Amino acid sequence: MTDYLAPQRYLPHEAPMCLLENVIEVTETSAHCQVKVSPDGVLAPFLNSDGALPGWFAIEIIAQTVGVWSGWHTMRAGEESVGVGMLIGGRGLRCPAGQFPAQTLLECKVTLLMSDEKIGSFEGEILADNRVMASGRVNTYQPDKNELKQLF
Repeated sequence: MTDYLAPQRYLPHEAPMCLLENVIEVTETSAHCQVKVSPDGVLAPFLNSDGALPGWFAIEIIAQTVGVWSGWHTMRAGEESVGVGMLIGGRGLRCPAGQFPAQTLLECKVTLLMSDEKIGSFEGEILADNRVMASGRVNTYQPDKNELKQLF
């Protein structure tokens, strides 16, 4: 069994923008992370008056799980710091309930569909109690240092 670092170690995000709490598993083609919808957790700043997380956060939770996958592989390859990845789009994103209820433990799982040096496509789903709460495909872009310099 592999011991994983906290999600923010694999992402270029600082609080409160890291929306994940635990890394459960990373493989060659997948990643699995968790976060609890709780007023004392990382999602607290984003909860509505009922203590629920709006469903549109699903795309960012899926994208950050992809970022954990990418960051873990970057660190495994010997790089000291993780790069910036960009979410360039989503397809078929659904969150039928429109929100994630208070006190729900969310399991986000992503599976690599296709990638090259810069572009990646991942199928993602967010589950609670083995029920799919949200799903969809995200496409990402990994700019190189020169491209980042031009952007910023």
